[in-house]
Amino acid sequence: MQELTSSRPAAENPLTLVVRSVLAPGPGEIAIEVSACGVCRTDLQLVEGDLPAHRLPIVPGHQVVGRVRSVGDGVMQWRPGDRVGVAWLGGSCSECDLCLSGQENLCADAQFTGWDRDGGYGESMIARADFAFSVPSGFTDVAAAPLLCGGVIGYRSLKISGIRPGGRLGLYGFGASALLAIQVALHWSCEVYVATRSSTEQQRAMEMGAVWAGGFDDPPPVPLDAAITFAPVGSVVVAALRALRPGGTVAINAIHLDEIPSFDYDLLWRERGLRSVANFTRRDAEEFLALALEIPVRTVVDTYPLSEANLALSRLQCGEVDGAAVLTM
Repeated sequence: MQELTSSRPAAENPLTLVVRSVLAPGPGEIAIEVSACGVCRTDLQLVEGDLPAHRLPIVPGHQVVGRVRSVGDGVMQWRPGDRVGVAWLGGSCSECDLCLSGQENLCADAQFTGWDRDGGYGESMIARADFAFSVPSGFTDVAAAPLLCGGVIGYRSLKISGIRPGGRLGLYGFGASALLAIQVALHWSCEVYVATRSSTEQQRAMEMGAVWAGGFDDPPPVPLDAAITFAPVGSVVVAALRALRPGGTVAINAIHLDEIPSFDYDLLWRERGLRSVANFTRRDAEEFLALALEIPVRTVVDTYPLSEANLALSRLQCGEVDGAAVLTM
């Protein structure tokens, strides 16, 4: 397993390859033989300390695909050999008003894979059975891994933004999550406008079906009905807000964001809105995985062996990952 014991820059190889004894699942849990695990920017923020560690040591990784090795007491929905996916939301109290209303992503006692619970940067892991997902058979393990974070959170961001089929949608940043969100938006017949500093990403956006691509400070040619910001930069949020029509919403897809600079109230006036996107619900994941198979969503991946997890994180930090990085076991 790749273990984090203290936060350090990705260039300093913060993860250590260790051997741990194989754990048995407890009541309500499953033991998983991991075959693939995506490398997410949230993992990078955790290992570098932008997200304060909830516990150390910790095994990162929350885009996990594998097979059930064994099940704990009380588990009825999974059997050994089943293919299973595990994502960022690793558990909740299941008893509070938020959990009972289907908003377990907002539970005060929510736990997160690779932050509170050991994640998928290893050959095996333990997960709560009720927070694991069936992975559609139309995807390979490696292709499915990015769906479990970038895909699901991108889908929730689309829902939070309020974009409707045929609407004008802005995507600010064009990394792994946006590459999946644009496919859903185009499936809904939306006009997609992409802002990113990378000329390569601008070209890719146009090739994928965007009607316009420019820089963060370039105003789209028409007012947007909704926008999603993927870049963890506060100034990008203001740029997206500036591009909205009255009544539009900017959904901020980021667990960590630097300071949002001050801006004139006129940008928010006329019922424009700012919404944060906090994780996802199990219903979001189930809906998106079914939709991903229907479209079908295509993933672009760079694969790395487990032993090169530090290299994958370093390349992600430097912007050298084409699409999504995925560890294979």
